[in-house]
Amino acid sequence: MWDVVAGPFLAAAGLLAVAGVPKVLDPLPLVRALRTAGLPVHRQLVRAFAVGEVLVGVWAVVAPGRYAAGLVAAAYLLFTAFIVRVLARGGVLGSCGCFGKPDTPATRTHAALTGAACLVALLVAVSPPTGAWRAVDGSTLATAGLAVVVAFLAWQVMAVLPATTPAAVRSTTKG
Repeated sequence: MWDVVAGPFLAAAGLLAVAGVPKVLDPLPLVRALRTAGLPVHRQLVRAFAVGEVLVGVWAVVAPGRYAAGLVAAAYLLFTAFIVRVLARGGVLGSCGCFGKPDTPATRTHAALTGAACLVALLVAVSPPTGAWRAVDGSTLATAGLAVVVAFLAWQVMAVLPATTPAAVRSTTKG
């Protein structure tokens, strides 16, 4: 199973770590997004969750296994549930700050990607790799390259694409 899902799993874990860093540095965008969605939270709780997000993401990339993958799946399940909740309530005016930008609101595509990341991580948790990083060979390098490409494309869809909609373009030209 690992040979099939390694690239997408590593991309999801890497994105988890990368997206957590801006929230560690400035948790307020996520605090505002959670409060707008009817989930009152404190800034320190959000920062602690973001630190956990970074640690789990790094752990899953460095030592992919059952527990790390289970935590990655749990994180993406929470993200997907939050995005679905936000969309059901009519959307949040700002973003969660995952990518350091306050103007990337949640979309259905974002929910689909986080849901897919959850499913991939569940597959790894159910059938974890044995010795995923024993040797650096052509296959390992190809998997790492695939993970980088998948992560970059997912970031583009979640952080850049929403800013290209006609409504987003209009909102940046006003004022």
